[in-house]
Amino acid sequence: MNHLFNSLFLNNRLFFLLGGNACLLIIGFFTSFVFDVAKVMLLVIAVLTAIDMIVLFMVRDGVKLHRFLPEKLSNGDVNDIQIILDSRYNFPAHIHLIEELPFQFQKRDFIFRTVLNPQQQEKVIEYGLTPKKRGVYEFGHVNVYVSSPLKLATRKYILGEEKTLKCYPSFLKLNHFTINAFTDSSTFGSKKVRRIGHSLEFEQIKEYVAGDDIRTLNWKATAKNNQLMVNQYIDERSQPIYSIIDKGRTMEMHFEGLSLLDYAINAALAVSNAALKKQDKAGMLSFSGKVEDHIMAEQRNAQMRLISEALYNVSTNFSESDYSQLYSVVKQRITNRSLLILYTNFDTMDGLRRQLPYLRAMAKSHLLLVVFFKNTELHQLLEKTSRTIQEVYDTIIAEKLMYEKKQIVNELKKYGIPSVLTKPKNLTDATINKYLELKSRGLV
Repeated sequence: MNHLFNSLFLNNRLFFLLGGNACLLIIGFFTSFVFDVAKVMLLVIAVLTAIDMIVLFMVRDGVKLHRFLPEKLSNGDVNDIQIILDSRYNFPAHIHLIEELPFQFQKRDFIFRTVLNPQQQEKVIEYGLTPKKRGVYEFGHVNVYVSSPLKLATRKYILGEEKTLKCYPSFLKLNHFTINAFTDSSTFGSKKVRRIGHSLEFEQIKEYVAGDDIRTLNWKATAKNNQLMVNQYIDERSQPIYSIIDKGRTMEMHFEGLSLLDYAINAALAVSNAALKKQDKAGMLSFSGKVEDHIMAEQRNAQMRLISEALYNVSTNFSESDYSQLYSVVKQRITNRSLLILYTNFDTMDGLRRQLPYLRAMAKSHLLLVVFFKNTELHQLLEKTSRTIQEVYDTIIAEKLMYEKKQIVNELKKYGIPSVLTKPKNLTDATINKYLELKSRGLV
C-alpha cells in the first residue's frame, strides 16, 4: 500500500475539473438543476479517476527502461547517452522522463516528454553531455512518470541503475587527430632522418665486408660462424616526446568552461597519441612546487593507458611554479635528447624573464617547445567600441597585454626556442601541427 501511494500522483487536470465542479456546486445553491448536474459530474470524475488508476496499476511493469552509458566520460567533448523505453500498456502512454544527472552539470530539470504507442518496443531517447572537469560523476536513477490518455493520474517508476563514471582527459577526438597526423603533408619519405641526436639502434648481424667499422665486430657470432660477423646499426627512428604540464595557479584561468590546465591535459593526451602513431616515444610529467606524474617516454601498447591515468590525476595546488625544480629533474631523468613540449602560460615579459634562464638551460640539451595561450577575453574586449573613460583604459591595458604576448614569442625565438601562441580551444590542433612541422624539418 505504501508503494502505491508513493508512486501515485494526481494531475492538474483532475484538480481543474474538481475546481470547476466546486463552482457548479456553489451555483447549485441557487439553482437545483445545476446542483444535480454538479453531483453527476462529480460522480463521473470519481469514476474516471478510478478507471485511470486501475489501468495504470493493473500492469505490474508497465514501462521498462535500459540506459546505455559510456564506460568513461571524455572531458570537454559531447558524450552520447542512450535510453531505450519499452511499453507493456495497451493504450498510448504519455511519458515524462527525468534523468538524475551528476551534480557537476547543475541540471535538476532534465526532462524528456514522449508518447509510447500501445505495446511499443524500443523507443529511443538520445542526448549528449559535455563535462567540463575531470573527476568522478555519479548518475542516479531515471524517474519515469506515466499517464494514460485521460491524464487524471500518474504512476511513477524509478528505473535504471545508479552508476559512477570517471571523466578522463579528452579521448573521443584522438582518432580525428591521428588521422590528421597521417594525412598531414609534413610526413617523411621512405628514408627517415634523425637530426636532434645521433644514437643508434641495432638492426641485424651480417658478414663483415671491407669498409665495415671493426668496432662493430660481434665476436660471439664470429666464433659461431667461423667468419667475421658485425652488428649493423641504423639511426634511431623513435624519438622521445615529453609533454610537460605546468599546473601552477596561472593555469587555473577558465575559458569557455574549461581551465587552461584541462586544455593542456587534453592536448598532451592527443599529442602523445599522435607521437606513438608516428613511431615516436611518448612520455610526460607535471610540475608546480615539485615535479610529479613522471612517465618515461616509451613506445609500448600500454603507454597511452599509463599517460591517460596520470593525466586524470593531475590537479593544481595553486602554488607558484618552480622552474628550477623542473630543470633539475629534466637534467637528471631525461638523459637522451628529446622534444620537450612545455604547456604553460606567460602573461608578461617579467614573468618570462624570471624563468628564461631555466628554459635556455633545458634548450641546450633538448628541443624545447613552449606552448602558451592567447587571452580570448582581451580579443573580445578590443572588438567592442569604447564609450567611457574606463572602457578606454581597459582597451589600452588589453592592447598592452596582447603586445607583451607577441614580445614573449620574439624573445623565445631570439634564443632559438620555438613556441606556439594559440587560443585555448585551438590548442590541440596547433600543438600537433607544430610537432608535425618540427618532424618534417628533421628536428624530431
